Amino acid sequence: MSNLELASVDKVLSIESKEFSDSYFKTLQPLVIQELARSWPASKKWTPEFFKDQHGDKQVKVYDASFVAAGKHYMSKLKTIPLKEYIDQVMTTSQDLRMFLYNIKSEIPELVDDIIFPSLVKGFSNNFVFMFFGCKASVTQLHFDIDMSHVFHTVMYGKKTVYLFPYEQGKNLHRYPFTCRSYVDVERPDFEQHPRLKEAQGYKVKLEPGETLYIPSGYWHHVIYDEPGYSVSLRCSNQTWLGKLHGYYNLFIMASIDTVMNKLSPKAWFNWKEQQALKTC
Repeated sequence: MSNLELASVDKVLSIESKEFSDSYFKTLQPLVIQELARSWPASKKWTPEFFKDQHGDKQVKVYDASFVAAGKHYMSKLKTIPLKEYIDQVMTTSQDLRMFLYNIKSEIPELVDDIIFPSLVKGFSNNFVFMFFGCKASVTQLHFDIDMSHVFHTVMYGKKTVYLFPYEQGKNLHRYPFTCRSYVDVERPDFEQHPRLKEAQGYKVKLEPGETLYIPSGYWHHVIYDEPGYSVSLRCSNQTWLGKLHGYYNLFIMASIDTVMNKLSPKAWFNWKEQQALKTC
């Protein structure tokens, strides 16, 4: 089976705001900044033992692949367990058991004090600071962030592999309508089932602990936990009115239609979306 031909992502130790804005932010090019988070208190403080000892009794929602499967569990959690129990599973098992979009600003607000917001660009949100956790072999399937924000994703513990594709590649990725999701397997592509995937143009990057990946607005991303670990994402609002309107449409119209139709007729709705995605062949 053939693999996708993907470009590498630029890596720099650090970068000045003007160069970042001109070469990456305005042009929507991904970038890895290796020392952006080096001075954060979180970089030394946030060990697995810290989360277990200081916040282990916190109840958290965890997810698996059923999150994106048609039916009553679509976009729903698998279960709720104490954080310390989940951290133990993360560190000792290989399974698809993830915790994502965990807003530490609202759940454990003191953790935000361990982060230094970058000065590279304006528009970072202080109210939406998300953490992501996963066991070794966990996979976050291909999607783009529904609000069309720019994301600065810093790996705090463990290693990851990330596949990236510009928003415009959605047709080649056989995007499901009324969603921000694709069900193609970019690790083991099936070009017979998804022939347009051969035309997909994107990137592949391996992230080490402490590295920050800039994910431009609308970029598709597929994340593999090569090791057990966790990360934090800072979000920067879209700087254009068109981008803002796109995000509002996705959040309040597209997602609402998908939710309602899934409740009314989940299997038929999912089958229709699949048929539409495959029509791009």
